[in-house]
Amino acid sequence: MIAAPDRTPLTRDFFDRPVLDVAPDLLGRLLVRTTPDGPIELRLTEVEAYDGPNDPGSHAYRGRTARNGVMFGPPGHVYVYFTYGMWHCMNLVCGPGGRPSGVLLRAGEVTEGVDLARKRRLSARYDKELAKGPARLATALGVDRSFDGVDACAPEGSPLTMLTGAPVPSDQVRNGPRTGVSGDGGVHPWRFWIADDPTVSPYRAHAPRRRST
Repeated sequence: MIAAPDRTPLTRDFFDRPVLDVAPDLLGRLLVRTTPDGPIELRLTEVEAYDGPNDPGSHAYRGRTARNGVMFGPPGHVYVYFTYGMWHCMNLVCGPGGRPSGVLLRAGEVTEGVDLARKRRLSARYDKELAKGPARLATALGVDRSFDGVDACAPEGSPLTMLTGAPVPSDQVRNGPRTGVSGDGGVHPWRFWIADDPTVSPYRAHAPRRRST
């Protein structure tokens, strides 16, 4: 018999650790998005770690800006950025305050509120595609820049909360290069996913964007 997921909220101490410890430990955890129409729950199946000043792929590699300020802590908060002029992506800040690092939430399985997620992801053919990729995940949950700085460890009243869920055994965790990261940051095998899970997004190497002429 499979035990029910643990619905205890994750504490700030969980996130106040090195990013490469937090990232794989997030697999199997539950993210709850509270909406006026009801909750949407997501079981995390794929993430990527970004290690601030030690990581050329990180938004915080060159220091603090207005855009990345949330990454500098405290841990357990949500960092949301806008990319390619059309998509939002969601991260969870970790590590001690003042040292920016975070985990990009790349994919997950919607376990509750599927109908609510489908209203935001009309192009999804199957439920497994609702949050298959970081932009799709944020869209399914209705997350945009207004969520930047939200406390995912707040005891109550937060629109986004992380629960303990069902951590994944280490022998079911895989890792490899991060998707779409270029340059020196592209070599780090800091993408983590649950083996053989159908909601995990396909790996794509970085491809330079072509400028229109």
